[in-house]
Amino acid sequence: MGIVRILIALSLMASFAFAGGKDLAVQLGLNASSKAIKQWEKVFQKEKKMKKLGIDKLSDADKQSLKEYLIGHAADSDHPEAAGM
Repeated sequence: MGIVRILIALSLMASFAFAGGKDLAVQLGLNASSKAIKQWEKVFQKEKKMKKLGIDKLSDADKQSLKEYLIGHAADSDHPEAAGM
């Protein structure tokens, strides 16, 4: 029973992380499926690219949440962001 509770808690935490990332993406006007996974990874490796998109102003936790969301829903991911979602 304890394992089930842990799995449920982890699932909820993952859902909250993606929701936060999506909210940040919307605020910054970013569309996850506009880039491939490798392209999003490059954005987060370069301060200049993050600054251009406004990501540099976010906290480290928010950057991580946004990165996970964008990569998780990139054009070549298993769950690309659909238009209008």
